[in-house]
Amino acid sequence: MTSAPRRVTNPPNPWTGRHVEWLGEPPPVSVEVYEEEARSALSSNDSPDLPFRYSLNPYRGCQHACAYCYARPTHSYLELGAGTDFDSKIVVKTNIEAALRRELASARWSAGREWIAFSGVTDCYQPLEASYELTRACLAACDEFRHPVGIITKGALVRRDAELLARMATRGGAFVSVSIPFVDEHDARALEPWASAPTTRFETLRRLSEAGVPTGVALAPLIPGLDDSAIPEILARAREAGARRAFLTLLRLPAEVAPIFEARLRASHPLRADKVLSALREMHGGALYETAFGRRMRGSGERWRTTEQLFELQCRRLGLEHVGEHLSQLAPAPRAKAEQGELFG
Repeated sequence: MTSAPRRVTNPPNPWTGRHVEWLGEPPPVSVEVYEEEARSALSSNDSPDLPFRYSLNPYRGCQHACAYCYARPTHSYLELGAGTDFDSKIVVKTNIEAALRRELASARWSAGREWIAFSGVTDCYQPLEASYELTRACLAACDEFRHPVGIITKGALVRRDAELLARMATRGGAFVSVSIPFVDEHDARALEPWASAPTTRFETLRRLSEAGVPTGVALAPLIPGLDDSAIPEILARAREAGARRAFLTLLRLPAEVAPIFEARLRASHPLRADKVLSALREMHGGALYETAFGRRMRGSGERWRTTEQLFELQCRRLGLEHVGEHLSQLAPAPRAKAEQGELFG
């Protein structure tokens, strides 16, 4: 960053814009918006525990307010809290499109055809995207450079960009995974209160698929004792909506996130909370939370193996490709350069 984020005194209201029909109800808390100019658009990592190498994040913090979000500790880098600060104090990288174009055009850019994750940390289609349109601008830049992208989102606002993403899929490559961990509306509202409703997310899958965008469903996160029984229904409805692929991720809780998740869980599911936490410890070998952000805990134990087997069985039954979490698997490989007589394949 070149300077500290600057608070916007009169931030745009995404619920009064032309995309209001895709956003649902505004949260009952005031949102503070901060703008910054980022030094770079792309982040890289070489960790075997993260499912991507390059990622792009137009926003810091997320209005979806998911209780389990593993990215909450990143707000501490801004000297903000992992709780309500993460939900209500959102930083917008206003120059991210220009920075991305500069990096993709640079001779030093050596990623070749590696996929760029939109977003590796916070959702690139959270409500403020309706006003700032930074994700769309960055997708357009990737389209011009024929660079492949993979998107994982809960935001129905991705429908706005269906035509662009369909075109990208035939050129550089594009794939959208919609995260749908719940079918029960009460469970979803309790733990991911300002994300799109489950029914809206299934409809988003359908609209994207019909527009020609390759899609998948992410059961992320799996919360044992709460949403594991919904695996067959989620996969069946996603397949009916046009999803081609699916992947499963067990809930992981960085130390800063565990008390937020537990408090929200006990408030919304007081009679089930102890069983859920006990099952989670069982699947994580006795630990409820991680000691360091960024370390991905893998499931273990008989209950986890049974859950994985159920997931894989349902994928085979429905004809869904069951893939790992790495973007090279989540998204189909970009098509080779067109031979003479072809037009972008």
